[in-house]
Amino acid sequence: MNVLIVEDETAAAANLKAILRSIEPSYDVLAVLESVEETIDYFRDESRPAPDIVFMDIHLADGESFRIFDSVDIASPIVFTTAYDEYALKAFKVNSIDYLLKPIKADDMRHAIEKFARLSGAERSDYKNKVDTMIETSKRDSQRVFLVHYKDKIIPLNIDDVAYFYTSNEKVTASTYSGERYVIDRTLETLQTTLPDDEFFRANRQFIVARKAVKDIAVWFGSRLSLNLTVDIPEKIIISKARVPEFKQWLTSVHPAN
Repeated sequence: MNVLIVEDETAAAANLKAILRSIEPSYDVLAVLESVEETIDYFRDESRPAPDIVFMDIHLADGESFRIFDSVDIASPIVFTTAYDEYALKAFKVNSIDYLLKPIKADDMRHAIEKFARLSGAERSDYKNKVDTMIETSKRDSQRVFLVHYKDKIIPLNIDDVAYFYTSNEKVTASTYSGERYVIDRTLETLQTTLPDDEFFRANRQFIVARKAVKDIAVWFGSRLSLNLTVDIPEKIIISKARVPEFKQWLTSVHPAN
């Protein structure tokens, strides 16, 4: 069996390979890919061998791995890996072979492989339809209101009022267009699974920005982009060179009205 690993954390990828080797020594790891763009390039290259199964981290350095499926067709069954056991993942599990919660254990890996082995050829070839359904379920489950603490009260915060989410010193804040800042009891990775991806973009490891908050864009060093928002920001927002095409496509795409 040919295995493809999509994982941007070196230690996590090494752990996956070691567990696979101990459970199924005959499995051949074709490659370890670290980003959305690298994975898209792999599947676009018809000379590359097709994997029989893919172990894919949900949160990669350049964005959610679900974006990969917007650009390429992947017929191979996929086992998603994640550090976050959020409610959205319960919907994903219905249509995926499995997902493994980090740190991944040998018993979890063995269970996923056994489920894969029980699939018929027809079920494996039909996996793309399951992935499409999973992505649509994720979009339907987008959360539009968060409950936040403000002084001695708990108030509802609508995402329509949020210009960006920012993380610093392990604390995530939501900043509104009118200048208020509220602490959000979630990581940016978790927010990515609940925010509508047509309205919010994970710019980098520090920021998720709202599309309507983007004022203009400057070309930055090394073919990167620097975003200017309609509100004040605590530090410069830089889009990496690898993510520039994805950001431009997201910003210029026609989105349905809320």
